[in-house]
Amino acid sequence: MAFGRRKRDEPDVSGTAASDTELVDPETSATAVGDAEVGDSEVGHFEDDLDPEDRKLEDAELSALLDKEEMVARRAVQIRPQGPWDAADAPERETPLLELGALHVPVPPETEVRVDVSPEGEVVAATLVQGESSLQVNVFAAPRSEGIWAEVRAEIRDALNGSGGQAEEVEGRYGTELTAVVPTEVAGQGVVMAPARFLGVDGPRWFLRGLVTGPAATDEALAAPLLDAMREIVVVRGNDPMAVRDPLPLVLPVEATQQDTSEPAEATPDEPNLQLPERGPEITEIR
Repeated sequence: MAFGRRKRDEPDVSGTAASDTELVDPETSATAVGDAEVGDSEVGHFEDDLDPEDRKLEDAELSALLDKEEMVARRAVQIRPQGPWDAADAPERETPLLELGALHVPVPPETEVRVDVSPEGEVVAATLVQGESSLQVNVFAAPRSEGIWAEVRAEIRDALNGSGGQAEEVEGRYGTELTAVVPTEVAGQGVVMAPARFLGVDGPRWFLRGLVTGPAATDEALAAPLLDAMREIVVVRGNDPMAVRDPLPLVLPVEATQQDTSEPAEATPDEPNLQLPERGPEITEIR
């Protein structure tokens, strides 16, 4: 199919709405313009007679149209019909989630939840621990029109590959993820190379990052319960404007505050097993 340009102020001889694009039918060797047909001789002598200003305007319009179509396609890919959820589309649940401000996380059976606190005392992440494996989740602000996981993923990969670690992209349950080997400080052992999986989910104006460590980083059966829990997470973005990549605000739950100011008590089957605030696993964030 061939395409040509027609000058903006050229009369529309077809009797229909003006079109900037003429299509050549390869089977009939004729150019269709509305209901009229132009013969081969006229097609062969076609000249692009747009002046530079008209051509610039037309190219800008075409570029804007393509950008709009790409944005629509990108948004369609970002739909998460099975979670993690935005607060606006989260389904009703029988079992309550542990509310940590912008993150509401599930507490599956035999799972310990650690709230990771920065040296300044700010809650920065939540970590679900099952045996020797863990899933740390962080949530950040993102643009309204597009996701940032592809960009963040490339930065993590390049940083690891350039600092003694290794990372490569693979397809996983949440789309493209990174399987990695990360230099990790271990008490009494110094720096060791530990396996890890980096997961990412782009939501509406937020980005959720998951980091799987321990045996589950390389054993899919061990990872399954943690990945199932990640699907149940609800993100409460809020309406406040935030810079892209700024962490969404997290807080200590009421249960944790009460537990931290009283004698430790064993968790009942209906209460989450929450441990505070030893910072959880020491995991360095790479940007």
